Amino acid sequence: WFVAIGVLSIATSVWAGSYDDFFKAIQLDQPRAVEALLQRGFDPNTVNPDGVPGLLKALQEQSFKVAAVLASHEHTRPDVRNARDESPLMLAALRGQEALVVQLVSRGAAVKKAGWTPLHYAATGGHLRVAAFLIGAHADVNAESPNGTTPLMMAAMYANSGMVKLLLESGAEAYLRNDQGLDAEDFAIKAGREDSANLIRQVLRR
Repeated sequence: WFVAIGVLSIATSVWAGSYDDFFKAIQLDQPRAVEALLQRGFDPNTVNPDGVPGLLKALQEQSFKVAAVLASHEHTRPDVRNARDESPLMLAALRGQEALVVQLVSRGAAVKKAGWTPLHYAATGGHLRVAAFLIGAHADVNAESPNGTTPLMMAAMYANSGMVKLLLESGAEAYLRNDQGLDAEDFAIKAGREDSANLIRQVLRR
């Protein structure tokens, strides 16, 4: 009985050390340390004290080398969500991590989802190649956030006219309005992006 308690105590101590090592390696973007833990059987889906899984935490920390290791691991769940319903694919798209976006989609991460989508995030970040890839992977160019905001509206507000052009050429509807009654042109005007506003006006005049 005492032996069993001793073995359990050692196992618990080892697990606790691995847990701390895992999230420290994520913070410092140390892929080899994470690979070593995974090879020893550490669960890549382990959550931190705030309930955030390792892959999402790596993306939040912009630890992209560790994120790539976790995304490629066969036991990693690629479509976990945080409290804001953000997926790893959304955060990778926002940061313009094209290779990671491709990797996550190949692992089955959802390109389409209710509410905010990876394409919203790519459009917000102004990452043309990522947005083009997501559109090629059948992203909904007219997806609406909970308040009716589309990727085109986000591009008009935050990105350059190249992103607006890509979305319009991919079928984004310029006339849609969100719950505040604003369309993409209104977003562009509000942000002082006249080039984008002109592109949208040209479409609306057709």
